[in-house]
Amino acid sequence: MVHLFKDKKTGELVAIKLLERTERRNTYLEGELLNHRLLNYHPHVVQFREVFLTSEHICIVMEYASAGCLFDYVTRHGRLRETEARWFFQQLVLALDYCHRCGVVNRDVKLENTLLHPTPGLALPLVKICDFGYSKSAFESLPKTRVGTVPYMAPEVVTAAEGAPYDGAAADAWSCGVMLYAMLFGAYPFDEPRGAAAVPGAPQQDPGSRERAMLKRIVRVEWSVPPAGAVSDACRDLLCRLLVGDPRLRLSMAQIQQHPWFLANLPAGAASMNDKFLAGPDPEGVQSEDDIRSVLDAAVLQPAINRQWIASITTTTNNNNNKNNNNNSNNSNTINNNNNNNNSNIDARHTDRRVRSSTSSSTGQQQGR
Repeated sequence: MVHLFKDKKTGELVAIKLLERTERRNTYLEGELLNHRLLNYHPHVVQFREVFLTSEHICIVMEYASAGCLFDYVTRHGRLRETEARWFFQQLVLALDYCHRCGVVNRDVKLENTLLHPTPGLALPLVKICDFGYSKSAFESLPKTRVGTVPYMAPEVVTAAEGAPYDGAAADAWSCGVMLYAMLFGAYPFDEPRGAAAVPGAPQQDPGSRERAMLKRIVRVEWSVPPAGAVSDACRDLLCRLLVGDPRLRLSMAQIQQHPWFLANLPAGAASMNDKFLAGPDPEGVQSEDDIRSVLDAAVLQPAINRQWIASITTTTNNNNNKNNNNNSNNSNTINNNNNNNNSNIDARHTDRRVRSSTSSSTGQQQGR
């Protein structure tokens, strides 16, 4: 759950994701925070500020993007013009190119995870990608787990349940193609054929059947440009080079940036943006990796059975103290104070819980990545 807060020191609005503490340390959350931290201060990535604990939650503080997400934008506006879709697509690709060059693959690129932020002097909002819950370090082993959101999944991710490793960067490029298609045509490329293109994700009578059919079409790479959806030849060519089943033939982020359709109307300085960020000094003031790990270590609660046992002892002790006469009141107060201190120490120990969607549009596995 994400809430909007105001920073008392700066007056800045920030978004804070609250995760309930439990009794297990979740390595997925550690990976999410450490990967997100690596990408700080890129203009098209939501900034990670810090993580801290309360008595009940792990709190992840992030930059607030005030114009909603790209999914809602497409829902409101319907099919976008090529110039408009290109504006958003260029920023998306620049953000993911930076992530990949920093060694992070996203694995859940989608309209819903692409936030928008208005900027004075610009007619259209800026793109900021968020949510690195399924991200993985590309410097580790190749991913094998089927994670992400079904309409955006690449064929090799769909079949990853069989244990075959895949290239996470190539899977992100496929998802970019799905996003571009959805912006241009107001529908997913592998959804069931419909006469009038509906908003992506529109409710269906049988979502389970729809999802299974979509997965089959993804694996078979069965898609086409809608008859009424005229786009330029350059745009059609880019879609065909992204939505290709063999990831070895799919355009990389670097290759996308050389495509004529991408280069049209590219803002000045955008082509060299990532080189400058990668060559520059590390951003200052970012919470350290050791501090993040320490917070997550301190977030682990004691098992519930231990808490119940301690609570029962506290109750028994309090009841016995109530039976003492007034001459023992000082001792009783001492015992109660000690019990309160014990409870306080227990409450200060936390854990994290990575909440993974079990809806028909999202798929995740707990074991392996």
